[in-house]
Amino acid sequence: MKAAIFREVNQPMEIEEVQVSKPGPREVLIRTSAAGVCHSDMHFFNGTYPGQLPMILGHESAGVVEQVGSDVHYVKPGDHVITCLSVFCGHCEHCLTGRMSLCQEPETKRDTKDEQRVSDNGKPLQQFANLGSFAEMMLVHEHAVAKIREDMPMDRAALIGCGVTTGVGAVIHTAKVEPGATVAVIGCGGIGLSCINGAAIAGASRIIAVDMVPSKLDLARKFGATDTINGRENDPIEAVKELTGGGVHYAFEAIGLKQTAEQAFGMLRNGGTATVIGMIPPGDMVTLHGPDFLMEKKIQGSFMGSNRFRVDMPRFVDFYMQGRLHLDDLVSAHIGLKDVNEAMQQLETGEIARNVIMFD
Repeated sequence: MKAAIFREVNQPMEIEEVQVSKPGPREVLIRTSAAGVCHSDMHFFNGTYPGQLPMILGHESAGVVEQVGSDVHYVKPGDHVITCLSVFCGHCEHCLTGRMSLCQEPETKRDTKDEQRVSDNGKPLQQFANLGSFAEMMLVHEHAVAKIREDMPMDRAALIGCGVTTGVGAVIHTAKVEPGATVAVIGCGGIGLSCINGAAIAGASRIIAVDMVPSKLDLARKFGATDTINGRENDPIEAVKELTGGGVHYAFEAIGLKQTAEQAFGMLRNGGTATVIGMIPPGDMVTLHGPDFLMEKKIQGSFMGSNRFRVDMPRFVDFYMQGRLHLDDLVSAHIGLKDVNEAMQQLETGEIARNVIMFD
């Protein structure tokens, strides 16, 4: 199969012919249909987060089951699936207490002594997030897929694999926003827009979008924002407090910067909660005003929207089909695998939501 191989930080990926193994007892071979190009890929591509190279990037994807292992009963060849990077074992403490997205059990991967799932002439290739969807096929553990209805467009389904689940999940699972609450979202990329959409679905009374790109603020209104703030022209904290008469109940940081995490906490009213969704670079320390904790202000992290993805993803598909989840406006362009390097460069500009690689 063909795959884009990431061999060196900040160097263009080459499209190469590589080998994929046969499914083990609990593995699923998927023919990739669509893969979103996400900022999480860029964090590894530019070296912000370290990774073991060579690697196949890509983790936001959907496809069709090609083969299944002997012990797989959840899916069969021909089923349409969305992949999820928060693969779960099903029996560790996190899984048994309903926090499956935090599972880190090694049994969902192949042992290093065994033949690796993907290789280059006998040399193992790492699959980013245990998926590696910048490739024509993915060989994954059965607990890395969610089966979906076949009338769901694959390019839209792929977005649910990461950005949508992360953004909507942060609202409904991590923060548990209740109807009537006020919300601020910093960053209107794919995850931030999904967060705004999730707040609208949850019934938030006021949803304030914060970004420095006017076109993205315009897009935020389509996803449910009631107010917008240009962070380049205004102090976001003061502007949010002025709009809400003292601050919001919930603030979400969807960029991954120390400054914006601190701003999210600063936007809260007494008793409010700030949720950091973005990937803040290793070594960066977030500084908060100590006395604010006396007013029961809280800050927390969220990984993949605290998801239960086999339950969540089919529901998100239904939301899209009902017109409640606005995935059409998330797709900036459809591209081929050969265009992946250009798509990675476009992430740096902040002007786009998602480029989607199409394989069919």
